[in-house]
Formats: sequence, structure tokens, C-alpha cells
Amino acid sequence: MASNARLDHRNPLVFDTHELGRRPGALQRLTRTIDAPRDLGIQGVIGVPEGAPVELELRLESVMEGVLVTGTARAQAEGECVRCLEPLELELEADFQELFSYPDADDRGRVIAEPGDDAEDDEDRFYLEDGLFDLEPLLRDAVVLALPMQPVCQEDCPGLCSECGVRLADDPDHHHDAVDIRWAALQGLAGSLEDGEKDEMSGDVPRSAHVDEKQEK
Repeated sequence: MASNARLDHRNPLVFDTHELGRRPGALQRLTRTIDAPRDLGIQGVIGVPEGAPVELELRLESVMEGVLVTGTARAQAEGECVRCLEPLELELEADFQELFSYPDADDRGRVIAEPGDDAEDDEDRFYLEDGLFDLEPLLRDAVVLALPMQPVCQEDCPGLCSECGVRLADDPDHHHDAVDIRWAALQGLAGSLEDGEKDEMSGDVPRSAHVDEKQEK
């Protein structure tokens, strides 16, 4: 991956390989804790909050073509359960490995006169710049691959009630009685008839009965 911008050694995600020299087999181990850059993760789903600590363990090995970087990033990611929409946290561990090539060497480590002639090849490769490399693109790719695309608070999360939205994990016995709208009118009529029968049993005499009694007299 070629880059036109010069790297800044003060950037915590920029690392210096000068100590290795260009001696194949030379090895360096590094640990560093950095503040998470913005949008580290799957945007809108889950990720490491900006500024949260990210622990890096790196192994830098000098090879013929450049420097082979192997490492692990650890952090705490935050997101939302896709089933019940509750906030969740998970421990993130992302492994990565990439070769950062010398810009003036081919795949066999030989110095080439005009590096970067093959534009397609440049797009697929990472390069050292004055002995420095930027870990951020590699870190971002590794974090995205390590995070779940559909995070859940627990594997068997039942989600939300489709009718009222209540969280089912909080109320395992939650349910709604299914009512067929085709029977709704009949149920209302049945209720009216039951109320009428109760009135007759309680001894209430309809007004029409009193009128008939007076006419007989």
C-alpha cells in the first residue's frame, strides 16, 4: 500500500525499524499502549471507543524483502445487542501479520532501479518509509475481522417481544393471548347476553313489565 504522505514518528501508531538495520534474522519485540483512533471497528455496530486504551504486542523481524510485523491488539469493544438492543461490552483480541517491504527491493530482496513501477502490485503491498511503518491500516483491518458482525449480549438472547417490545430475557413467561379478529364481534355479543342474564337473575324487572301491570289494573 503506497502512501504519498510522510510518516510522523510522533504518531503512536508509527514504528521505527532502524534498530533492526537491514540484517535478515534480526528481531525486535515491542509493547505499547495507545489511545484508540476514531471509528476503530464496525461503524454503527460495535467498536473500540475513541480514546480507549489499546494494548499492542509486536514482533518485528527483518527479512530479505523488508520487515515482517506480527502482533496482537487487545482492547474492550462496546456495541449493542442486535436482538434486544441492550448495550454490551466484549474483550477484543485481534491478531495480525504483514510484511512491510523496502521500497527499493523486489520479492527476493534485490535492489531495483525504479521501485513502484507496477501500480497494481503497489496497491497490495505495505512499504517502509525511511525505516518507519504505519500500523493503523493493518490494525483497523484486524479489528474489523475480529469483531462479530451481529453482536449479542448472550448466545441464547431471546430478543424483544414482537408485539410490545418488552425484553424477553427479563420476563421469560411473557406472552400475549392470540385473538382472531373474526371472532371479536361474537365475543362482544356473548358478553352482552351474559350481562342480560345476570340482570334477570338479580331480580331487576324491566320498565315495560311495570307498564303492562298498570294497564291490567
